[in-house]
Amino acid sequence: MSSAPPSYKRHRYPVEVISHCVWLHFRFPLSFREVEELMLERDVLVSYETIRRWCAKFGQIYANALHRRRPRPGDKWHLDEAFVKINGELKYLWRAVDQDGNVLDILVQNRRDKVAARRFFRRLLKRTCSVPRVVVTDKLRSYSAAHREVMPSVEHRQSKYLNNRTENSHQPTRQRERAMKGFRSVGGAQRFLAAFSGVSPHFRPRRHPMTATEHRTEMTTRFALLQRRLLGTLCGAA
Repeated sequence: MSSAPPSYKRHRYPVEVISHCVWLHFRFPLSFREVEELMLERDVLVSYETIRRWCAKFGQIYANALHRRRPRPGDKWHLDEAFVKINGELKYLWRAVDQDGNVLDILVQNRRDKVAARRFFRRLLKRTCSVPRVVVTDKLRSYSAAHREVMPSVEHRQSKYLNNRTENSHQPTRQRERAMKGFRSVGGAQRFLAAFSGVSPHFRPRRHPMTATEHRTEMTTRFALLQRRLLGTLCGAA
């Protein structure tokens, strides 16, 4: 995961405008044209193509910065794969979350066989730099085969009734997929979903156990974290 700070050299717009446009696109189901319209209402003239380039350049950088601030992943991982239609063809979105619902990683692949499962397991271990106590999956046999090769000492539980955390984590992706009318390429889907899975959950705290005051305080803290990480000493001048 790259830790290089974002560079805003040769960008004529202020850092605050760039970061706000990127945040709007990844936080809400808004197209680039809709973000352009929202910025116009604020008397900021920027084209949707410029916003698209900003999101492509800075989205993953922002996600990485927020990811480094998260606590270590839990010791119970839930894995699941879901169908994603890309340019008319069915692909597979692999996703892993811990017991708290934090997204550990996502990966778009052409298949859901042993090779694909093994690749996802290895990517997870490398990305998190940790080994779980328990892995929970559905009954897809590819998981068992890959598990025996990559992490044989880890307990593996298979049940379609124990994996609701991962299935619930797919819902925001489904919302964005509908809003974007699908993805056009595997690479484009991977880049967008990797950034989306890093930025969007940061601004989606578990709302139901909080009072209104607690929620506002938590959101203020999260906004301040983003400002500090991306608009403070790291960013420099626009």
